[in-house]
Amino acid sequence: MNDAVQSDVQRFLDRLSEYRAGRGAEPTWIAARRQAGAARFEALGFPHRRVEAWKYTDVRAIARGDFALATEADFSPATAARLTLPMEAHRLTFVDGVFAPALSRLDDLPAGAQLVPLSAALAENHEAVGGPLGRLTGVEFSSFAALNTAFMEEGVVLRLAPGTVVEKPIILQFLSRAGEQAVMSHPRILIEAGGRSEATVIEHHVGEEQAANFTNLVEEIILDRGAILTHYKLQEAPLADLHVASIHIEQARDSRYTSFNLNLGGGLVRNDLVAELNGQGAEANFNGLFYGQGRQHVDNHTLVNHNAPRTFSNENYKGILDDRAHGVFNGKVIVKRDSQQIEGFQSNANLLLSDRAEIDTKPELEIYADDVKCSHGSTTGQLDEEAVFALRTRGIDEQTARGLLTLAFAGEVLEQVDLDAIAERVELAVAGKLPERFNLAGLVETAAALNEE
Repeated sequence: MNDAVQSDVQRFLDRLSEYRAGRGAEPTWIAARRQAGAARFEALGFPHRRVEAWKYTDVRAIARGDFALATEADFSPATAARLTLPMEAHRLTFVDGVFAPALSRLDDLPAGAQLVPLSAALAENHEAVGGPLGRLTGVEFSSFAALNTAFMEEGVVLRLAPGTVVEKPIILQFLSRAGEQAVMSHPRILIEAGGRSEATVIEHHVGEEQAANFTNLVEEIILDRGAILTHYKLQEAPLADLHVASIHIEQARDSRYTSFNLNLGGGLVRNDLVAELNGQGAEANFNGLFYGQGRQHVDNHTLVNHNAPRTFSNENYKGILDDRAHGVFNGKVIVKRDSQQIEGFQSNANLLLSDRAEIDTKPELEIYADDVKCSHGSTTGQLDEEAVFALRTRGIDEQTARGLLTLAFAGEVLEQVDLDAIAERVELAVAGKLPERFNLAGLVETAAALNEE
């Protein structure tokens, strides 16, 4: 590790020492885990482009940043209301990583469901949290996961007792505030779903337009037999924000996990999503949509491990890139030895609206069993001119036709979304981000009219 890199790492470690100073004693296991995370981060340093998994993503904007740590949840209620998803839901809200009780709503939870900030869970019964917390990622998932473990203080604990069904969505809202000093946050989310339980979790990242902060999220999801979890990650962070997320899912027999990874914001975004299918009948569905413009960089890395026979995975990611935006998709499916009669499908399609936009895509299969159904594929291109012509024959001008086809491309993912508030928000956001030459006025209304025909 050269002197410059060591200096970057040391600056974060110094910030950790400053943060912990004067905060009092904590349980031995937390202190030990925090120390292990710091040691692992110091040994690894920040990933660089000579590391295969990071060859297309430069994290120097993070490594060289001087980030403070927020100490209070100071956010305008009016702005928060404007940014909040308009739906009836249970809600936990954080401002730059600090829990905001005034912006949260925890009433009406059904019996058998526990939803609390991580700080409260650690204070009330830290031993119950200590077992599962870190079980999936440890500190070896990546240097960013190790950094999160070192700073681990706040986040979410969601526990569902066996058979519990949560009817309303659960919104985990992370607000980024514009301030004189850029800040960093390291949220930790732990979800334990008991047998045959069911819930929908919406993770929403959004903030003030001028915010330029760093979020380093680690999420661990444990699904027992027959549990069903639908997970929306709606990332609408300000364009100067930096966002890294490490999500790890462990699935028992007959469980089902469905992910909608929707990325519309952030200047530098990296998502790592890993599913371990450990029991027969386990199913993982990964749906993704990312839109980049300007000089945005969005990197999605996914991994599905078929560790048991008769497991199922299906993945469909779509990217839309304009201007000088850069997208990355690396999806990997591994079929372990003796994991027979599995099905694993993977698709990545990308639409380039500019000749300066760039996509690096790498779908992968590793199969060590012989009785399987697997496929993968990737396409990258521009709009289909025949489809443009077909719309023009219906009296639609060329540029509006191009805008409608772009929305239709995104719609192939959004049509799988069961929550109208999210589907409509993303559709409107994509329409608003399209180049002005696409005649945006009335674009969504025109699309709705065509759908009714």
